[in-house]
Amino acid sequence: MATHTQLLYHFVFSTKHREPTIVLDHKKRLFAYIHQLLTNKNCHLYRINGIEDHLHILTHVHPTISISSLIKDIKLAADDFIKREDIFPKFKGWQDGYGAFSESYLAKDRLINYIKNQEEHHRKVSFLDEYKSLLKEHEIEFDEKYLL
Repeated sequence: MATHTQLLYHFVFSTKHREPTIVLDHKKRLFAYIHQLLTNKNCHLYRINGIEDHLHILTHVHPTISISSLIKDIKLAADDFIKREDIFPKFKGWQDGYGAFSESYLAKDRLINYIKNQEEHHRKVSFLDEYKSLLKEHEIEFDEKYLL
């Protein structure tokens, strides 16, 4: 029997100290780089977007890859790319930790739209409020002192 999977994940991670260092004019270059990295790892990117202080990634994850190693690889490679290409001069790295939420394939279109509209969404909702909402939605217990 063949192996069949649909491992859909929504990843969220922020810049170091949530500083607004992702320059919107150049973020598409970073997104294209991350897209290629995911493709090389046999993952299928559905959507990537973000604003000045954080990113959202919706992707299928190949079953041979652990989530922690994938996030580590994304962060390290993206950090190297940003520094090598000098696209975000004030960028100091990524914040420790991340959010990884397993998602139903039935929610894919809603999530794609949500990630696509990050700029509009964050005119009304802060990153911290958004992140706490995601944690609550997925019933993940957390201590607010560790979110800062």
